[in-house]
Amino acid sequence: MKSFLPILFIFLVLSSASVAQKTASQEDWLPIFNGRDLKDWDIKIAGRPLNDNYQNTFRVENGTMRVVYDQYKTFDFKYGHIYYKKPYSYYRVRFQYRFLGNQTPGGDSWNVRNSGIMLHSQSAESLSLNQTFPVSLEMQLLGGLGKGERHTGNLCTPGTQVHMNGELRTEHCTDSDSKTYDGDRWVTAEAIVMGDSIIHHLIEGDTVLTYQRPQVGGGFVSRDHDWDAGRFGTNAANHWISQANTPLGNGYIALQAESHPIDFRKVEVLNLKGCMSPKALNYKSYYVKADNTQCRYKK
Repeated sequence: MKSFLPILFIFLVLSSASVAQKTASQEDWLPIFNGRDLKDWDIKIAGRPLNDNYQNTFRVENGTMRVVYDQYKTFDFKYGHIYYKKPYSYYRVRFQYRFLGNQTPGGDSWNVRNSGIMLHSQSAESLSLNQTFPVSLEMQLLGGLGKGERHTGNLCTPGTQVHMNGELRTEHCTDSDSKTYDGDRWVTAEAIVMGDSIIHHLIEGDTVLTYQRPQVGGGFVSRDHDWDAGRFGTNAANHWISQANTPLGNGYIALQAESHPIDFRKVEVLNLKGCMSPKALNYKSYYVKADNTQCRYKK
């Protein structure tokens, strides 16, 4: 019996270590859309006050967050976004989307089957009343038009700019190399965001676009579509102009309402920033950025 005790002790120690390693590597995805209501999200629609859900644009039905225009007579420049309450810097965000029906009357022609998810966005409350788009990095979502190629998971840069292959990218939008997705099928999309270093766009598990060193700057969209065209107002425009070339390493996640009905579901985030002390109870081996102020230890 005595000879058995050391063996039992070693077994228990090894088992405990194995459980700890498994816990440390287990990914803690957080559903940021609960499938029941819009709790923890802020709505900002151009020309409307914060959290005025004009004409019930954003709604929840059957576990899906819907962008719907059945109560609109015309789009009337009502560009909208819905923002999750918490900012992130190093993270993965994953979701499914599908386009449905026809574009709302009055929407721009380039917005047919067009939407997006904004990364590193300014907060909802910081937008000017009439502002159309937040300063952010847009992972643009496009649906096929039934003929020809139309990539999704592209990049558009309202008030921002990025580097690709070591060079500053001055174009407002950059195409991915994704497939074209026609019809109303669900498409799985993901962004892997590493602060102000590198960002990857994934569609159906495939990396379709990568860029580096995101920063504020480059004007709003173009010379023909400047801060005034984006309806920022003088004070807000001057603020962002003063921030030109500032690295963009954190911000909010926002889903877009751009005149074509779209559904979102299974919206979830995996935080990649947290406690990186292996002795802590909440250590995660997949974290890439340390925030050891979050560490919790046994008492």
